[in-house]
Parts: sequence; C-alpha cells; structure tokens
Amino acid sequence: MTPLSRRLYALAALALAVVIFVALNIAVDATITDTKLDLTATGAFTLADGTKNIIANLQEPIKLKFFYSKKLGANYAQVNAYEGRVHDLLREYVARSHGKIVLEDVDPEAFTPEEDEATADGLSGAPTDSGEMVYLGLVGTNSIDGRETIPFFTQDREPYLEYDITSLIYRLSSLKKPKLGILTSLPMDGGGGMAAMMGGGGGQPYTIYAELAKSFDTEMLDPALTAIPADVDVLMIAHPAGLNQAQSYAIDQFVLKGGRALVFVDPYSEISQAGGQGAGPVSSDLPQLFRAWGVAYDPNKIIGDKKLAQQVQIGDPRNPVAAYPIWLHIPATDLDNNDQITASLQALNLASTGALNQAKGATTTFTPLVSTSAQAGLLSAGDVRFNPRPQDLMSKIEPAGHAFTVAARISGPAATAYPNGAAVASNAAPQVKEAKAINVVVMADTDIFDDRFWVHVEDLYGKKVAAPFADNMAFVVNAVENLMGSGDLISLRTRASSDRPFVFVKELQADAQAQFQQEADALQARMADTENRLKALQQGGSTNGQPVTANALTPEQKAEIQGFQRDLMATRAQLRDVQHNLRKDIDFWGALLAWINIAFVPALVSIFAVVLAVLRRRRRARAIAL
Repeated sequence: MTPLSRRLYALAALALAVVIFVALNIAVDATITDTKLDLTATGAFTLADGTKNIIANLQEPIKLKFFYSKKLGANYAQVNAYEGRVHDLLREYVARSHGKIVLEDVDPEAFTPEEDEATADGLSGAPTDSGEMVYLGLVGTNSIDGRETIPFFTQDREPYLEYDITSLIYRLSSLKKPKLGILTSLPMDGGGGMAAMMGGGGGQPYTIYAELAKSFDTEMLDPALTAIPADVDVLMIAHPAGLNQAQSYAIDQFVLKGGRALVFVDPYSEISQAGGQGAGPVSSDLPQLFRAWGVAYDPNKIIGDKKLAQQVQIGDPRNPVAAYPIWLHIPATDLDNNDQITASLQALNLASTGALNQAKGATTTFTPLVSTSAQAGLLSAGDVRFNPRPQDLMSKIEPAGHAFTVAARISGPAATAYPNGAAVASNAAPQVKEAKAINVVVMADTDIFDDRFWVHVEDLYGKKVAAPFADNMAFVVNAVENLMGSGDLISLRTRASSDRPFVFVKELQADAQAQFQQEADALQARMADTENRLKALQQGGSTNGQPVTANALTPEQKAEIQGFQRDLMATRAQLRDVQHNLRKDIDFWGALLAWINIAFVPALVSIFAVVLAVLRRRRRARAIAL
C-alpha cells in the first residue's frame, strides 16, 4: 500500500477539521441554543433575577409587537446591528415565558397599514436622507386593553435596554398600580425640569417625577391637608414648606398606622432656588417627627467633603477648574451594599447636603444608606449661601475623621410626636400613640431631583430621551418600590450604569488640592498685598492721583520699589510651582496610562509574535533534522 504524501495528508486533515467544525456547530445550535457565556463586569448580557421573577409570575398573556423597518434599516449598519441585539433579547423573554409572552414582528414599510399602525401606537420614526422613516420600537398589550410603548430604541439607552423592556412588561402585568402620595413644595410635575433649569421656560416635570408617574399611581397632595388619603401606599415628602402641627400630626399617624414614608429635607435646597424660581423655602426640616423617629438633623449645617468634591468650572483663567466640596460625587464604596435600595447603585451626585445622626435615646434602628468620606466636615449654611467660592469653602473644612450620613433607613418601635393628639387635631380619628415597627427612609438632600446633576435629556424625533450619568433616579425609584414591598425592578435599574470613575485619579486630585490649595491661597494673598503696596508707593508722591515719574522718586523709594518688584516676581514663580504641583502626579499617571495604551500593549503583542515565530522556526528545524 502506497503511503499518502505529506501534502495529501495535510489536505485530508484540513478537510476533516472543517467537517468536525461544521458538525459541532450544528450539534451545539440544536441542543444548547440558550447557553451563553457573559464575561462583562456587570453581566450586561445576562437577564437579571428581577426580569426572571417578573416573567415567571406572569398571570395573563402579554403580546409584544416589535416594529422594525427592515429594508431601510439595512442601509444603516449601526441601526441594523442594534436591531439584532434588541430582537435577540426579546426572543429570550419569549423563550423564558413558556408561552405567556407572544412576539410579533411588524415591518412598517412606507405607505402601508403597518406604518399607519406604528404611527397610531405612538412610535417615533427616525428620518432618513430620502425622507422616509425608520421605525425601531415596541408596543405591548395585555388582555384588558392595557397598552405600553417604547417609541424608539435609541442606542443612548442601550445600558438600560433590559430595564426598559422589563418595566414595560411589569406595568402590563400589574392590574392595579400602587398609590404614591407626594407632599412637596417643589414643582415636580411641571415648571422645574431640565427645560426650566436651562432657561427654556416652565411646564417640564422633573425626570424623576416622570418616571415615578409612569411606574406608580401618583397623586400630588394638597399642602394644606389634615389627613393622608387612605389609599396611599407610600408617602413621599420632598422639601416640606413650613408644615403646621395638624399636617405634621397627619404624617405622624400615617407612619404609626403602618404607612411607609420617604422623606427628603435639605439645609440649602439649590433646586428650589434654581431657574430664578425662588418660590420654595431655602431649607426644610421636620423637627417634631424626627425627634419621635430618633433622627438628629441640623438644618443650619452643610457637609463639605474634600475627597468627594465634584470638579466645577470657575472664572479664574489660570485655574479654570476647582473642587467644589459641597457638590458631592458619592461612589458605590460609600453606599450600603447590604440594603436593596443602594446595593446596585454605582454613584450619586448630590449638592449642599445635610447630616443625619441617630438621636440620643432613640428607640428606632438607624441604618446609614448613603455616607460621605472621612475627609468631610460641617460648614455653616449661612457661609455657604453667602460665600460659595470653592477655594474658600475648601479651606474652611475641618475633616471630622469619620463619615457623615446623608441618607438612612429608620425602622423599629416609635412613639407619637404628639402625645396630646386631641389638642392638635380635634376632629381626627382615634389616635395611635405607638407602633412596634415603623418603616421610613430619610435623605438630607433635595437636589437629588435636579436633572442637571444626573441626566442628559435630549429630544429624539419628538420624544424625550433620558441618558443618566449618575444613579439619582434609581435611588428614589428603588426606595419607593422597596417601601411598596416590591423589588424585582431594583436589580435592573443600575446594573449597566455608564459611570466608571477614575477613582485613583480623583483621590490624587483631592490629595493635591488639600496639600497645595492653602499654600496657593496664601501666595495669592501675599501677591495681592505686594501689588497694593507697590501701587501705593508709586503713587505716594503724586498730587493728582497719577503715578509719579522715576526722576521724582528718591533713591530709597526706588530701592524699595525694586525690592517689591523682585518679591512680586518671586511670589509669582512660587505660585506657578504650586499650580504645577497640583497637576504633577495626575499628569504623570495620565502619561503613563497613555504610554501603556499607545506603546506598551502593541509592543507586548509584537514581542509575543516574534517569540512565537522563533519557536515555530525552531520546531520546524527540529522536524527537518529528524
């Protein structure tokens, strides 16, 4: 038998490998089509437990109509690729629902009944160069004529794709939405959203309120109420404006009777004064209720934090960016990862917050949810309001060496704040004087609602699209949902947050600011004093306010002026050195990271390729030698 040549042997091996590869793919596709390997840090391509629970608990069938303009969309690579990801995710919902979710694909070509249907359902089309519309949206319906839509799947919302689809299904599966009562002095439902902040006029609700209104049956309560409506499941109080005893008593009784409350107070509510509104109170407090709930809070103190300070633009051309210590960027490390409200959050952006503590003799349990760093201290609210200059505030902070609490959960036994309730509300129902367990969440900040701190809102084809860069909305909605007794959607809201801060760089900035800012301020003050003294000396011999000429100065005056000028130049040089030191470490690490990305990684790949080539050559040489 003639042996095969090396070439025929290689070709046969290659053909066999192709056959095995194709057979293996066919077998895998037929048997384990639902198996996936998700290597992302946030599990972005794996359905969350909340989604699985909602699908498993569906009682009635839900029909999803997925609208996509196939022919037009095929001309746009990004849209077509994104449609594939959305469609794959929808198919996974269907596969897990065991027939409870039905998916129908609709191609709304121009001038067809399908396009009319898409328009009637409120979907938005993206205009093309030819004037035609590309549709990429979803309409969901249930058995009782409920209807929910996602007008257009924009890629800006890709990190929240699962949340958007799951919340649509959740709303369709809930026959009755829970009732959220809102008591506030802030214009949440109109006049205070992003448009007003940017000078675009009133009428726009806060983005957080819009999400609450979509998820719950919300009711704006009359500020003059004397009782909380009986159908309210959760009461949200945001920046209360001077409640009288009867109103405070109504809240007291609601909580003691088992009602759950979410409270936002503030020592300096910037959102209430923003956009030229100035209608709301500057600060807010619930002193009697807080004492009864075991909460200590001083509305005259604002937290300043050197480590968590946000960077802001200032008017100094030589130093255009400064750390603003009362605007806090609170990372996940300072959030309670054991509480369902905050466990999945990545970051919160807050402003001019207050500090909460457990009151002495409290019978309740005080559990911090949101905290500062140990480099925080308390500032006078008056000082902050009348002199908000970042450098001045930074120099006034005396770090306490421990974290302050910004938000906390209050639970456990509590007594009424009004032992003589009949004197406060004579026509009220029989008084409840104590409860074995209350359930309240308190935050000492109301600027969490301010759109400018956490979200970019854009108009996309006539629809508002929100792209969050912090988890402010997630905190509020999570808290309401948790107090409602449900938590399925909590695991989805922030699982793909785009906030990935350079923690090491932020710490370098904070350390540099703390180390050099005081010296820089002292040098600037010295320079200003030297300039004033020099100016005074130059004008000292003048009779008309104009500087005297050099010939009119005595030798002693000339020598003194020269000394001042040398001192001024030396001071300016020292200030330049200090400002350079502020960025030295940051620039070093920035250059190192750039070098790693630009040079080191390609060099590493090149070295690997060279080593591999050498090893292959040696192996080939050994084979020839044999």
